[in-house]
Amino acid sequence: MQVLVRDNNVDQALRVLKKKMQREGIFREMKQRKAYEKPSVRKAREKAEAVRRARKQARKTAIREGLIAAPKPKPRAVAPRRPAAAPAPASSPTTTA
Repeated sequence: MQVLVRDNNVDQALRVLKKKMQREGIFREMKQRKAYEKPSVRKAREKAEAVRRARKQARKTAIREGLIAAPKPKPRAVAPRRPAAAPAPASSPTTTA
């Protein structure tokens, strides 16, 4: 895996690298390899993942073909706006004439 660093911008290169690693599942694999996993447990987990992927794919296909309705988007929680700070009143010089 290779990431180019442009204009000495290491932070951006790190973000790109992390995103690539996330997409390829390297972080998930590292987490799984922390401890030994029995072959029977591994087989059961992989089978469950395959079933989950198949269901998701079937659901997406059914939505695309119009067989089932697409899920309604969840309403986004909008943070209440803070009132804008009122401008300071201009102090008028008091003159006595």
